[in-house]
Amino acid sequence: MDNKNRKEMIEKVKLLSPFEIKEELIHIAKKSQEKSTDQMLNAGRGNPNWTAATPRRAFFTLGQFAVDETQRVWCDGDLAGMPFKKGIYNRFKEYCKNNKDAGGIDLLEEIIEYGVREHEFEPDAWVFELVDAIIGDNYPVPDRMLVHIEKIVREYLIKEMGGDPKTDTHDIFAVEGGTAAMCYIFDSMKANGLMNEGDKIALMVPIFTPYLDIPKLPRYNFDVTYIYASEMNDKGRHTWQYPKEELDKLKDQSIKCLCVVNPSNPPSVAINEEGMYYLKQIVKEHNPDLMIVTDDVYGTFCDKFKSLMVTMPYNTLGVYSYSKYFGATGWRLGVIALAKDNVYNKRIANHSSQEKERIRIRYASLTNEVEKLSFIDRIVADSRQVALNHTAGLSTPQQVQMAIFSIFGMLNQGLKYKEQTKKICKQRKELLYENLIGLPLKNDSYSTNYYDEYDLLVWARMKYGEEFAQYLKTKRDSIEFLFELAEKHRIVLLNGSGFEGPSWSIRVSLANLYDEQYVEIGKGINELFDEYAKDWKNSKK
Repeated sequence: MDNKNRKEMIEKVKLLSPFEIKEELIHIAKKSQEKSTDQMLNAGRGNPNWTAATPRRAFFTLGQFAVDETQRVWCDGDLAGMPFKKGIYNRFKEYCKNNKDAGGIDLLEEIIEYGVREHEFEPDAWVFELVDAIIGDNYPVPDRMLVHIEKIVREYLIKEMGGDPKTDTHDIFAVEGGTAAMCYIFDSMKANGLMNEGDKIALMVPIFTPYLDIPKLPRYNFDVTYIYASEMNDKGRHTWQYPKEELDKLKDQSIKCLCVVNPSNPPSVAINEEGMYYLKQIVKEHNPDLMIVTDDVYGTFCDKFKSLMVTMPYNTLGVYSYSKYFGATGWRLGVIALAKDNVYNKRIANHSSQEKERIRIRYASLTNEVEKLSFIDRIVADSRQVALNHTAGLSTPQQVQMAIFSIFGMLNQGLKYKEQTKKICKQRKELLYENLIGLPLKNDSYSTNYYDEYDLLVWARMKYGEEFAQYLKTKRDSIEFLFELAEKHRIVLLNGSGFEGPSWSIRVSLANLYDEQYVEIGKGINELFDEYAKDWKNSKK
């Protein structure tokens, strides 16, 4: 592609989201690949290239036992009955004894015993819920989440979010991944008068781009305040933490809602203890009715992670997805978690009589006492346009896989798996930095290493000085850098500016390619960066 066509293409895509720009970059990289034997390296995706094998084996083995149970009740060729509860625990134990070689059978047996031992589940009731759910012959009942599975998922979630896993402080709603959670939350906030058109919302940026785009949609049209992770260390590098002057913006009581991805995306850094404490003090002293939505999908990759969900439970609605940690993006497994005592319910209770009547009409088909309907149960209803509330809820087989993942994550072998996934990301980051000449690896105990965001202007200053950084700002373009990276090196990355990050920042996913390929990515980025430096030096002659 010549310079003129490249510049025209860049101007066309500048306003697109990073994920739409990525599609253009993939197209360019594939076209370039046709002329080369080199492979395209797409580090623009956040999808991990690992999966949790044993929990899946346990799932499929449970499915086989469940089918056998249906055929035990009634079998006529392909026609079978529904599983039967009485004595099912003992039949399961017998199945385990007779099928020692079945995939994941040891984990499956341990999962059943975990529920009986740790939660005192009635054995037949626990096994039957899993069996009936994996067969999928009944609607989810209750519609928010199956009873035993909710307790298991709550324990896992609170533990991973840094809280006391034995507490019963939160209600859980199983949803079709974190993306569905976002849609349901914003829709219910509007439906319940918690956020109306023109209201103020704050976003802690950089942030996953849908949180930037949703507030701008005509149906919401929120007034957005950005809180920038603009803190720099003494070496002039981003820490991706939030200075006090940025967090002070939340003292404005007209800001009704705060959205945060923690650890962040794309920097992949958790809010540090100082930032968490200061944020908590601001809310307590200046904006006590602030509604917080925290998306903590990367929390499982961070050592000693603490979520706002557990440090500020009254104000915070939590979103978590199993997709990244368990390599399960295709399963669409996510949850919404909300403390039983929360500011959302308080705000709804404080509505005017006129607003309460409008909302009462919306939910009147569900209950005669709409005022007692908690916000999380309103989200369940709104997820099915209220009229279909009786068929709401995540599919029951998906809930079973979620429960199996959850208990696995709390067992010793799950702890080993966690260390393995964290080590994978860290190794890839080290390999990448070994080839980014002049940009040393920065150790950060709050980093998950799942992504890394590089500010090329910071690198320019460190390697060549301020004059080169100014040259990049005035004469070149960060999107152009990504286009040339795709064309010349068949490497696809995302632009950090699309996440409301620094204009010359780029995001590399450390999760979705093999270790040795990050060596090639590092070399490619470094080589192109040096080409830009050579052009700068030539321009001065």
